[in-house]
Amino acid sequence: MIPVLLADDHPFMRAGVEAVLRGTRFNIVGMANDGDEALELVARRDPTICIFDIRMPKKTGVEALQALRASGDMRPVVLLTAALEDRSLLAAVRAGVNGIVLKDGAEDALLDALEKVAAGEKAIPQVLLQRALDLSLAGGDIDPLASLAPREKQIAAKVGRGLRNREIADALAMSEGTVKVYLHTIYQKLGIKNRTELALIAHATESGTATDS
Repeated sequence: MIPVLLADDHPFMRAGVEAVLRGTRFNIVGMANDGDEALELVARRDPTICIFDIRMPKKTGVEALQALRASGDMRPVVLLTAALEDRSLLAAVRAGVNGIVLKDGAEDALLDALEKVAAGEKAIPQVLLQRALDLSLAGGDIDPLASLAPREKQIAAKVGRGLRNREIADALAMSEGTVKVYLHTIYQKLGIKNRTELALIAHATESGTATDS
C-alpha cells in the first residue's frame, strides 16, 4: 500500500477522493482541512504522496507545496483544482508540482495521476504545461521571483548584479553564513540548482522591469 495524505477543506470532496481510492493500492493515512494542518500531518504521518486542494484556508495548495520544497521535501504532490489562475499555475510548475488534476472528471484522472507520480512520472495535462510555458516566455506581469520573500528578493537581485556572498552580507548587514542559508532556500523555491541560474533569472527580471518603466 502507498500512504497518501489528502488536504481539502470540503468534506464532500474528501469523501469523494476516499471513495475513489478505496480498494486501490493508495491508502489515505491522514486528512487535513487547510494548508497548515496539511504540513503538520506530512511531518507526523510521512505519506509517500500528498494530494492538496488548490483553494484552502491558511495556506493554499500551492503555498503548501512551496513550503515543502523550501524545506527540501521533494515527495510527490498532486494538486486538485476546479480552476487554475495563471499565477498559481506558474508558481506550482516552478515549485515542482508532480501532478495537477481538474476536479471536473477527477475520478479517473486522479487515480491515473497517482499511478504516474508513484512511478516517478509527471501527471500534468499538456494544455496546462503549454500554458505555463507560454506564460513564462511571455513574461509580462508574471514575476519569476514572486514566490520569494522580500529579503530573498533583495538577495536575488544582488546576485543578479554580480555581487558575491561577502558583498551581499555587507550590504544587507548580515553574516555570510546567513546569506548562504537564504540562497539555499531561494534555490529550493525556484527549483534551480546554482548561483548562475539565479543570476540569469534575477538579471532578466530586473532588466524587464527597467525596460517597462
